[in-house]
Amino acid sequence: LAGFALAAPVLSSCGSSEPASGALPSPVPTPGAATSPFIHGVASGDPLPSAVILWTRATPVASESIAVTVRVYRDAALTQLVGSAEQVATAARDWTIKIDFTGLSAATTYYYQFAALGFTSEIGRTKTAPAPGAVTPRLRVGVVSCSSYAHGFFNAYRMLAKRNDLDVILHLGDYIYEYGSGEYGDVRSYEPANEIITLADYRTRHNYYKRTDADLREVHRHTPFITVWDDHETADNSYTTGANNHTEGAEGVWADRKSFGQKVYDEWMPIRLPTPGDPNKIWRTLGYGDLAEFVMLDTRLYDRDLQTIVSDPQANMIAADPARTLLGDEQRSFLEDRLLNAPVKWKVIGQQVMVSQFKVLPGPDATGTSVYFNYDQWDGYQADRNRLLNFIGDNAINNVVVLTGDIHSSWAHELTIDPNNPLVYTPGIAGVVESTGSIGVEYVVPSVTSPGFEAIPTFPTTNDAVLVPNPQLKYFEGTQRGYCILDITPARLQCEWYYVPQITTSADGESFAAAWGTDDGSQRQSEGTATTPIADAPALAP
Repeated sequence: LAGFALAAPVLSSCGSSEPASGALPSPVPTPGAATSPFIHGVASGDPLPSAVILWTRATPVASESIAVTVRVYRDAALTQLVGSAEQVATAARDWTIKIDFTGLSAATTYYYQFAALGFTSEIGRTKTAPAPGAVTPRLRVGVVSCSSYAHGFFNAYRMLAKRNDLDVILHLGDYIYEYGSGEYGDVRSYEPANEIITLADYRTRHNYYKRTDADLREVHRHTPFITVWDDHETADNSYTTGANNHTEGAEGVWADRKSFGQKVYDEWMPIRLPTPGDPNKIWRTLGYGDLAEFVMLDTRLYDRDLQTIVSDPQANMIAADPARTLLGDEQRSFLEDRLLNAPVKWKVIGQQVMVSQFKVLPGPDATGTSVYFNYDQWDGYQADRNRLLNFIGDNAINNVVVLTGDIHSSWAHELTIDPNNPLVYTPGIAGVVESTGSIGVEYVVPSVTSPGFEAIPTFPTTNDAVLVPNPQLKYFEGTQRGYCILDITPARLQCEWYYVPQITTSADGESFAAAWGTDDGSQRQSEGTATTPIADAPALAP
């Protein structure tokens, strides 16, 4: 991934011969530039051992091109200059700046600041990844998904921004939502007020998120992100050739609408495209020494077939069709290669929709047979799931961990081809006999704000209704908003759930709810307790 060029030219790179100095000076502002252009904050992402993406936007006075400089420092006081780079913000990329800043040291915290039009940005903080194969004793990773602006305030981001010991934050998708004001949530209104369809619409929505939400800007400012999209970055329940929330003709051509969403995602997010200039392909890997590799997938837009729905009487038959795919051949081969060959302890798959089976009782058919609850997830693409799980099992690949968003709730699963064999569950007891058939584990993270199962009055809530048909399920919570922390060591990978008390106003507060983890080589889940933050972590950005 190193060395990829970005769309706008980098005029000078890091390692320049400038003398070390403090914060960037503020020269006389450009005539007409009455306020700072850096109203969308700063962000970093996709850390490598020697490089990281640095992002901002320089809001123009009119439609002029704007020269933007970034300086990178080793210290929060901005006295130890590492180097600088310059890039021109233009209308072609909506005046966003993405600089792949190279020449950095591995596993090192840096601070950075942009300057343009006589103004300086807020100070950002980022961190590079450990070198390949480097002994890495511990990683702390934040995990989030599903931030519907209309449903409330991003208090989960607010609390994550206060943690100074995180190496990186993974966002598993639904970073924005496409709906118009009042169509899905009514706590906050959108700009534009209509459902977003055009290139200008998608740009305005991303602009609005970052411009108006201080907690979103703050969490980006302190910690690098690794991101993938889900469906709402384009339209609800999207797939390769369409979406549930797209009406062909009345809302334009889907291929155009999809490309608008993908282009703007590349412009407004601190992501490094694996194929330069191709925003249709975002699946990629990021390694962290000898400890972990994050394999980020696209189970939405790249090669997904149309999903079936639970009300279709042929749903189970359609879902089992071996010709149907969620990943596509190219992406599946990429994933299998990384699982087989990644020289790390933990292979962590970051993706959108739940892999583990989830059935409910009674089923909607006449016999009351248990059926899948949601065919939008891997339950609707059973051949792809079986190919993945069999590949892991057949090759005896240890320590596979799946991270999932999308479903606005919290889950801990053991992954197995057939949860009911050899698992045994005793009705009326909230637990399961331990499995011998698990080949990995899955953690599903709650939403930042999007509504959970409280929005589905008919959803079964009793232990029997949830656990009887799902003996692989170890933990479930369906109504709380928040985030997860992954604490990763060579001996254990643990997921911890933290919930915020409310989202109707912007406020502090959170509570630890549960922890489940897997020990090295076990492929099993066991309950844990909250881990201790790293005491000597570098300071947050001033």
